[in-house]
Amino acid sequence: MRNPWSWVPSLYFAEGIPYVTVMTISLVLYKQLGMSNADITFYTAWLNLPWVIKPLWSPFVDIIKTKRWWITSMQLLLGAALGGVAFTIPTTFWMQGTLCFFWLMAFASATHDIAADGFYMLGLSQHEQTWFVGIRSLFYRFAMIFGQGVLVMIAGNLQVIFRNSIAYSWSLLFYGCTGLFIALWLWHSYSLPRPEEDRQRDGVTAKDILHELWRSIKTFFKKEQVLVGILFMLLYRMPEGLLVKVTTLFLIDAPHNGGLGLSPQEYGFVQGTVGVLGLVLGGILGGIVAGKDGLRRWLWPMVCAITLPDIVYVYLAYALPSNFIVINACVFVEQFGYGFGFTAYMLYLIYYSRGEFKTSHYALCTAFMALSMMIPGLFAGALQEAVGYRTFFIIVMGLCSVTFIMSALLRIDPEFGKKKDNE
Repeated sequence: MRNPWSWVPSLYFAEGIPYVTVMTISLVLYKQLGMSNADITFYTAWLNLPWVIKPLWSPFVDIIKTKRWWITSMQLLLGAALGGVAFTIPTTFWMQGTLCFFWLMAFASATHDIAADGFYMLGLSQHEQTWFVGIRSLFYRFAMIFGQGVLVMIAGNLQVIFRNSIAYSWSLLFYGCTGLFIALWLWHSYSLPRPEEDRQRDGVTAKDILHELWRSIKTFFKKEQVLVGILFMLLYRMPEGLLVKVTTLFLIDAPHNGGLGLSPQEYGFVQGTVGVLGLVLGGILGGIVAGKDGLRRWLWPMVCAITLPDIVYVYLAYALPSNFIVINACVFVEQFGYGFGFTAYMLYLIYYSRGEFKTSHYALCTAFMALSMMIPGLFAGALQEAVGYRTFFIIVMGLCSVTFIMSALLRIDPEFGKKKDNE
């Protein structure tokens, strides 16, 4: 059996890189290539779709080939998609070409997530699964820092070296990422174990899978507070769904357009390191306090945490500070609040998924989670262009009331999430 240290960290690092590339790096790339905010948010929001529909094809990953095969195949496909982005950036059809390969990357990334999470449970003993759960999360966060921080800063430095040749610099960066994923594919082809349980399931037909999927969907929509639950999943993060793409564009947009005008290097540090650090620390604190006192006890502090810090962008839009420390502090506060408040959302998904089919129901909950970010993103850029950054951020603060209303409608067992005496 392979030592888990030889493959768990690298597997979850490989899981995080394409996700952050599709969701964040694409925004910076398109902004620098001159695409409008409305087009950027509209087209990149659709890249959430593979994660929205992931529960519909995840059962088929279990019966077609092994999870090890899916992991290595998707990593090779991700390398090809990154190479396709690199190749098409300098061309005259860069928008159509890069979007096509980003779509391929999103699909391969979502499929890789399914296989990697399943393989984690097959390739490790129960004790090892518990021990490495923090390690896998840590290396996924490292991937976020590497993607949003290091890679964006490298792109900025390449633009300095090649005299502001934006397309050429980004193309070189993506070719480098292609090489990284080919290396990860080669490494995992060698290092991933071959557990006995990881095998193609014989005797299970597509009809059986569809029947079981239909049963899980029917029971999902028969749960208590189903309407409130689904609306909560869709609307709790509405303010953040509007913010997440526009804040990236705001930070790098020119001052005469109402933005802060950060260079790629500055953006990479602010959002990719300071912001991710705030997000991680907020999430850790949220998990600790919810585990001690339960979700219901901490629901309202978490609701306030995920909404009220959004006001820092109202301040940034009006003050347009040039002090780099002030900008970093504001982003840290907002991301810390988001990390703390997001804990309530994730715990509610677990709470709603209890009972029969809890794995399938949780997968459906994550589909609504992806949809909650996709829908606001479709029109966020168009709204910002219509009213400007300042009014846009004020509208976002007003929509925080939706988060409060949906949270007030929830009925949650006060014991849920508390640590029991025998645990």
